[in-house]
Amino acid sequence: MLPFFAGNRRDGARLLSSALVFLSIGLTQLDHQWGRILSVVAGAVCLYWGFAYRRLDR
Repeated sequence: MLPFFAGNRRDGARLLSSALVFLSIGLTQLDHQWGRILSVVAGAVCLYWGFAYRRLDR
C-alpha cells in the first residue's frame, strides 16, 4: 500500500477514528451536496485506512 498511513497501530487507530467521524458527519448531511461528497470521500478513506490498519503488526 502507499505510505498514506501511520506506521504503528496507535496512530493508525487515531487516523481511522477521525475518518469515521467525518464519515458520520457526511452521512447525517446527505440532503446537501457537500454531505454526499464528504460521505463518498470519507468512506473511501475509511476503507483504505481500514485495510492498512489490519496489515500493521503493532
